[in-house]
Amino acid sequence: MLTRRWVLAVAAIALIVASAACGSDGNKSSKTPTASGSAASGVARPTVEPPIVPTKASGNLILATTTSTQDSGLLDVLVPMFEKETGYTVKTVAVGSGQAIEQASRGDADVVLVHSPDAEKKMIEAGDGVERALVMHNDFIIVGPKADPAAIASAKLTSAAMTAISATGAAFISRGDNSGTNALELKLWKAISITPKGQGWYSESGQGMGATLQIANQTDAYTISDRGTYLAQKKNLDLVILFQGDKALLNVYHVIVVNPVKHSNTNVIGARAFASFIVRPDIQKFISSFGVDKAGEPLFFPDAGNPESAG
Repeated sequence: MLTRRWVLAVAAIALIVASAACGSDGNKSSKTPTASGSAASGVARPTVEPPIVPTKASGNLILATTTSTQDSGLLDVLVPMFEKETGYTVKTVAVGSGQAIEQASRGDADVVLVHSPDAEKKMIEAGDGVERALVMHNDFIIVGPKADPAAIASAKLTSAAMTAISATGAAFISRGDNSGTNALELKLWKAISITPKGQGWYSESGQGMGATLQIANQTDAYTISDRGTYLAQKKNLDLVILFQGDKALLNVYHVIVVNPVKHSNTNVIGARAFASFIVRPDIQKFISSFGVDKAGEPLFFPDAGNPESAG
């Protein structure tokens, strides 16, 4: 019996020694050391860190915006800049500000860039948007045929210009698309107690700013436009600026991140990246000179950090 136990003990020791030897050989040939102080080996080993390589984000980002940012050409430049810098692929949906806000409020967009202050505030109050930030401004203008049949060029106030158009029955084209421009126009009519819809001189295009300008141009009608889109398309238009400069025509743009708490499917990281990008000093400087080379003046004026233009 003693002899058998002694043999078994010797065999066990031999097996342990052989296993240790195999483990030692394995360590020498390993190309990927385990972490230092690994519990598996019981031996402190050097850690090999991967090289630090700058990486970009990936994935899609949905930007719901107004047609004026698209028709003016601004987003044709800014979006590729953002994509190249961050790695995101941006899907731009250019509609009226009201439609853009409705889309975002359903959770079908990640970030919005719009110019309809009253609708924007309602979006924030409803909990659909967060982190509303001032981006830029330009102004609205009333354009029309050079003949100026309603003689609005001599008006001192926007209310007088709108009253003259109504009183003379001069043709007027409204966007009629629930955009920021349309909201401003309807607000101006309401201020002078005029309901234009249904009257023979008043028509709705149901389209964006660029298309509405073209329709007004073809029909010798008046319309209200943001200055940026008009200047960008001026070379293709016979319409002229007939009224401008009233403070009632200020046109302010904000960027809003869609609330990820209420809409968990949104790309909030990408949305915040875009919002940070568009208010960044170098991008604001770019906005300040955009359009000067072709229109002779800026199409927009940067406002990030300027509470006086907040709207």
